[in-house]
Formats: sequence, structure tokens, C-alpha cells
Amino acid sequence: MLNALDTVAAAHQTEVATVALAWLAAQPTVAAPIASARTVEQLPSLLALADLELTAAELEHLTAASA
Repeated sequence: MLNALDTVAAAHQTEVATVALAWLAAQPTVAAPIASARTVEQLPSLLALADLELTAAELEHLTAASA
């Protein structure tokens, strides 16, 4: 799963945490991913989630990697 997250994060020039949250938010059984920043440095990764749109192929790749 980490390799898939790294690949997608690099393609979007974003953090792995942002991609992981975007993938989680796209899951039909998840109403809303719960995430919080413990430090100010972690906040940008969480906020970037609002602008990140994963493609269907990326979602499939991440889902397959999570199995």
C-alpha cells in the first residue's frame, strides 16, 4: 500500500497523508474520514484534501494495493 500511496502522492505533488485521506473519503462505507493535526506543520496536508481529486484509475490502484 505504501508504494501505491507514494506513487499517487508524487503524481499530485502532495503528501502521502493527503492521498490516504482522499482515498478513504472516496470509500462508499466511510461517511467522513476523521483526521486531526497534532502540530501546525501537519495542517497543510489535511487542508490539501479539499483540493485533491483522485482519478478512477488511482482509486482502483489504491484499493487493489490495500487488499
